Amino acid sequence: MKVVNSLKSIKNRDKNCRVIRRKGRVYVINKTNPRYKARQG
Repeated sequence: MKVVNSLKSIKNRDKNCRVIRRKGRVYVINKTNPRYKARQG
C-alpha cells in the first residue's frame, strides 16, 4: 500500500478505484486489482 499526497492521481489510473474514508483516513481501494491500494493522512 502506498502513502501518497494526492489520491486523485491514483484514482484516475483505473476505473475500479474507489475513494473511501475510514477512521479519519482516506483510502483508495480496488477490488479487481489490489495493486492500486493507497492511503492518505
